[in-house]
Amino acid sequence: MRIESIVLRELKMDLNAPFETSFGTTHHRRVLLVEVGAEGLTGWGEITTQEEPFYNGETTDTAWHIFSDFIVPMVLGKRIQKASDAVLLMKAIRGHEMARAGLENALWDIEAQAKGVSLKTLLGGTRDEIASGVSLGIQTDTDVLLRNIEREVAAGYQRIKLKIKPGKDIEVVQKVRERFPEVRLMVDANSAYRPADSGLLQQLDQFNLMMIEQPLNWDDIFLHATLQRKLRTPICLDECIHNSRHAEAAIGLGACGIINVKLGRVGGHTEARAVHDVCHSHEIPVWCGGMLESGVGRAHNVAMSTLPGFTLPGDVSASRRYWREEIIDPEVEVGPRGTIQVPDGVGLGYTVLRKRVEQRTVRERAWHASAQVTVPADAVPV
Repeated sequence: MRIESIVLRELKMDLNAPFETSFGTTHHRRVLLVEVGAEGLTGWGEITTQEEPFYNGETTDTAWHIFSDFIVPMVLGKRIQKASDAVLLMKAIRGHEMARAGLENALWDIEAQAKGVSLKTLLGGTRDEIASGVSLGIQTDTDVLLRNIEREVAAGYQRIKLKIKPGKDIEVVQKVRERFPEVRLMVDANSAYRPADSGLLQQLDQFNLMMIEQPLNWDDIFLHATLQRKLRTPICLDECIHNSRHAEAAIGLGACGIINVKLGRVGGHTEARAVHDVCHSHEIPVWCGGMLESGVGRAHNVAMSTLPGFTLPGDVSASRRYWREEIIDPEVEVGPRGTIQVPDGVGLGYTVLRKRVEQRTVRERAWHASAQVTVPADAVPV
């Protein structure tokens, strides 16, 4: 396929309610959508950066820059046999996985359409439905949190994830466990703790948690291995796993018992499958993490979650939990058993509602292969 056109858009999308983590509170999202045209087909991807560099080193604005000034010149007008070949076109770029994933994932959508299959089938997925969990932000009022959990459990969600941070951890988890003794419960620290906090984190062992997600430094595997030896509860690594090599290292060091796979964090479907394969071969379960994606990113997450190693409920939940109005049709919905039906239509299986996308667009840039584009001289290492 020849990459004929690319459109990058920034959308402003309002959340139904503020979402608080150890990084801060989010009220609305600046969503970056990538639209790629190739061989008469259109594919969609999402760049899942946050607005600030608190989850990783990328932001909405750095991704706009890297995508516009480096990725587009590297790929526009180029011919590839399959979507995964885009990795080779962008290999000179170090890091910036989320920006690269936006382009690559749109090409996976196109390849699936061209072959007349669903994205699930193209990726090698084996499930017709996926188990859904829910992620709940930090609440100043624990009673409000308990009511929220009661609502989500009643809705059928198969796992509850609590965001924690120092001062909002042991007491909160204890109250939740007392109120919900049987619910599948995990906590996510988003790197809010340090090795000196190991004694505090050991107290979490008493609550029969599925996992403690990324308690220590966002870029450290070794210290997580040291901590894991002190805990009965499995550690799940998130921020520090950027590729399959990191997964191999973490498993080899005994740094975790579970790995969270986020499409943007690892650079797209190609590397996500590689991380999955490494974990699957070592019998380490994986699950799909979320970045408050719009429906486009959520649709890609649904397809990825059908791979056989995704044995734990992920963060893919119903669109209406987050957005006042979705940009895909149908919306992602969770059934009473806490599952999402995987669409079997070609490509993503969801229709992107272009009019709603355009209504929410606050900036846009388009490129066409007919225009002359050159790769910056300093983009290729010598």
